[in-house]
Amino acid sequence: MKVSIKNPDQIEKMRVAGRLAAEVLEMIEPYIKPGVSTGELDRICHDYMVNTQQVIPAPLDYHGFPKSICTSVNEVVCHGIPSTKKILKDGDILNIDITVIKQGFHGDTSKMFHIGKPQKHLQRLVTITRESLYKAIEIIRPGTTLGDIGHVIQQYAEANYYSVVREYCGHGIGEVFHEEPQVLHYGKKGAGLVLREGMTFTVEPMLNAGKRQVKLNANDGWTVTTKDGRPSAQWEHTLVVTGDGVEVLTARPDEPFYRA
Repeated sequence: MKVSIKNPDQIEKMRVAGRLAAEVLEMIEPYIKPGVSTGELDRICHDYMVNTQQVIPAPLDYHGFPKSICTSVNEVVCHGIPSTKKILKDGDILNIDITVIKQGFHGDTSKMFHIGKPQKHLQRLVTITRESLYKAIEIIRPGTTLGDIGHVIQQYAEANYYSVVREYCGHGIGEVFHEEPQVLHYGKKGAGLVLREGMTFTVEPMLNAGKRQVKLNANDGWTVTTKDGRPSAQWEHTLVVTGDGVEVLTARPDEPFYRA
């Protein structure tokens, strides 16, 4: 497995791309409310990315994906396609996944949103999923293994009676959208690749309220849902391993590891 080590110039470009991706999630938040369509959210994000930020929306035309963002509602695990027919309702949960390309480098991040008044059981799922990502981020430094990351997420998820999706995972990222290594969200402590300074990758746990099994929509070839129809949540950040820890390249100002 060839894992690229980024130099300081490349990391600085990824820092810029990561910050821009985070800003799209901050920009779109006020528009997310009952009655809006996921197609409209895609239109607003596309316009902001292309005209204001002057970045390329990475998902658009990526292996034929038809939109600029992914919008995954309720039982959709990932890769939901925005549509003017999909209207958000009070109590829904929504994941918006943003990837931008700036100066040839990718920034990739996603966040969960509650539509209208949050439902308590969904609030818990969303919170535990975010905390599982944060717990993984806390242990990342040179010498940590990919198995350590998967282990901490899996242990926390299962201790809270949620299951971890196994078919989709985090990934190396840089000038290529998806590169080595694959970052599984389950695993054994001490197993797998040992992290080194300069590695860049995403961690993006997907936790299901029910069983872990998922299915791919055969009609559109993209939308992944839980097999049992129960809700799913996901959070994602792009990270770089530093000399003594980790920097979250897509951190937002409301997060503990944000660096101004």
